[in-house]
Amino acid sequence: MAEKVYQVEVEAEPQYIAEQSNMANDIYVFGYRVRIVNTGSEPAQLVSRHWIITDANQQVQEVRGMGVVGEQPHLEPGQAFEYTSATHLKTPYGSMKGSYQMVADDGQRFEADIPEMTLVAPRVLH
Repeated sequence: MAEKVYQVEVEAEPQYIAEQSNMANDIYVFGYRVRIVNTGSEPAQLVSRHWIITDANQQVQEVRGMGVVGEQPHLEPGQAFEYTSATHLKTPYGSMKGSYQMVADDGQRFEADIPEMTLVAPRVLH
């Protein structure tokens, strides 16, 4: 019998949203697209998320919650789920990273790391 593999890969791509940002009031909005792929051998459900968002002043905001964009996607092996969301900073650059908490159909819990994204408003870094 083959060994069970619990693995989910995450790709994340940020984008600055100028029309929602307001530099005069120190509001910098960043959208991001996330693609989650079950690269393991077992079906699993994304049950919660944990983001760590850091601005240029090293102010850290931690965000925890159930699911993503109101969903708790169930992924069969090889299946992918994509969504877009956004966050805002009080500085023109920062970063965000985190993890998704997964539960396989057999009850095994595991985490999927979200790679760190650099958030940069255009014309800020030279």
